[in-house]
Amino acid sequence: MSTRRPYHHGSLPETLVAHAVRLLDEAGPEAVVVREVARRAGVSPSAPFRHFPDRAALLAAVAEAVAVDFGEIQMAAVEAADAVPFRALGMAFVQYALDYPHRFALLRGTVFGADRTPALEEGHRAFTGRVTELIVAGQRRGELRKADPELVRIAAQALVYGLSQMFVDGYLDASRADALIDQVVDLFGLGVLAPGGGK
Repeated sequence: MSTRRPYHHGSLPETLVAHAVRLLDEAGPEAVVVREVARRAGVSPSAPFRHFPDRAALLAAVAEAVAVDFGEIQMAAVEAADAVPFRALGMAFVQYALDYPHRFALLRGTVFGADRTPALEEGHRAFTGRVTELIVAGQRRGELRKADPELVRIAAQALVYGLSQMFVDGYLDASRADALIDQVVDLFGLGVLAPGGGK
């Protein structure tokens, strides 16, 4: 299928970001080059600069789009969960890193870094709030132990972030991912699940 698709007036930024995300998936952040993004979008090499002043601005837009996708996939897993939505959230986090290792690498330096763009900061704050609400709801239902929700969130994020990075780095065998994710998340759950809270 050709990547040279027509775009409607006003939609070029979205088109460019979509092609940049595909480049990211193929070969990592270093592959996201403005000239190649323009070529794939079927526009002149100078066209992207009307919307993104430089490559850094394009990468920032890509990071924002990926962060939204990352959050939506986790929340979809929560909505589809048969039991303990908080567990489903953690499973989805690690699975995303496995499915999209280059996106996870980009998120590591943007969302999980100290210098978030205003859009990323706003999105991160909103998502963190939703996760905290999820923890509080799980505690009220008796699924999670009564503990500071912020500490539970940080501990859980440290677990899934570290596990994700171990897979992405090749330290852990990705072919064993399904079993390892289940076992590690369940072992962590012994510390936060209330007695009888279930799986």
